[in-house]
Amino acid sequence: MAQSQPLGGRLGAVVVNHDAGDALLDCVASLRAAGVEEIVVVDNASSDGSLVRLVAADPSVAVVPTGANLGYGSAANRGARRISTEFLLVCNPDLLLDPDAGRRLVDALAAEPDLAACGPRILEPSGAVYPSARAFPSIRDAAGHALVGLFRPENRFSERYRRGGLTDTDTEGVVGVDWVSGACMALRTVAFSSVGGFDEGYFMYVEDLDLCWRLGRAGWRVGYLGSAEVLHHGAVSTSRHPYRMLVAHHRSALRFAGRSLRGPKRLALPFVAAVLGGRLVVAVLSRRFSSRP
Repeated sequence: MAQSQPLGGRLGAVVVNHDAGDALLDCVASLRAAGVEEIVVVDNASSDGSLVRLVAADPSVAVVPTGANLGYGSAANRGARRISTEFLLVCNPDLLLDPDAGRRLVDALAAEPDLAACGPRILEPSGAVYPSARAFPSIRDAAGHALVGLFRPENRFSERYRRGGLTDTDTEGVVGVDWVSGACMALRTVAFSSVGGFDEGYFMYVEDLDLCWRLGRAGWRVGYLGSAEVLHHGAVSTSRHPYRMLVAHHRSALRFAGRSLRGPKRLALPFVAAVLGGRLVVAVLSRRFSSRP
C-alpha cells in the first residue's frame, strides 16, 4: 500500500473493535498508510485475540478496553475523548482507507468551517458503491423501505431512502447531504463535542443518522466527498450475533422516530412501532428458516 504524508496531527482516528480478527490489524495499517498518527482503538470486550495481535503489531496505538460490549456510539465517544486533533475519523474495524482519503477529508473539512461531518465513498469488496450518503427518511419512505424492502429490495421507497439524491458520478467536491454512514465518518471535533457526541441510547445502528440530525439542528452541515474512498468488508463483527443485531436495528429506528417526529407527526408513532415490530418478526423468522439445512 502506498504511503501518504503525515497529516500533521490534524486527523485522529477512533476504531471501534469487537472480535474483528485480523481485519482490525489491516484497518490500523491502512490508517497509518493514510498518514493518521493518532489512533485510538476502543475494544468492546473482544475474545478473539485481535487486541493482543494489534498491540504486538503496532505498540503506539492507544487501546481503550471497555470491559463489556457497550455498543458502537458509546465506544466511539470514549475514544473521541482521547483524541486531541482538530478532526476526528470514526470507523469500523473492517475498513481500509485509500492512502489519500484522510488528506482529502481533512482538506474538505478545513475548507468549509460550517461543515461538521464528511463521509467518503464506501466501496464494497465486489466494487459496488455502498449508499453511504442518505436523506432523512419521510414516514412514507421509511415505512415503504421497511415493509416492501424486506421482500423486494429494489423498490422506489428504498431507493429514495438509500440514495439521498446522489448518484455514483457525484465524486468531485463536497456534496451536501442529510447524513452519512458511521462506518467511516470524518468529523470536526469541536462540532462533535458541541452536540455531546453519539447518543449512547443507541446500541447499534441509526446512531450516525441521529448524530447528523442533531448536528443539522445545531446549525452545522454534513457532506459527502466521493473522491475520498474506503473499502468496507462489512459485518465482520455483527454477523456473529445476527438476532441481537436485528433487535438492535429495529429498536434504534423506533428511538429515532420518537425523537425526530414533532407536532402532528407524532400521531404516527404507534403506526411506526407496529411496522417495525412486524418487520422484526418477519426478519427473524426469515433468517431462521433460511439458515436451516
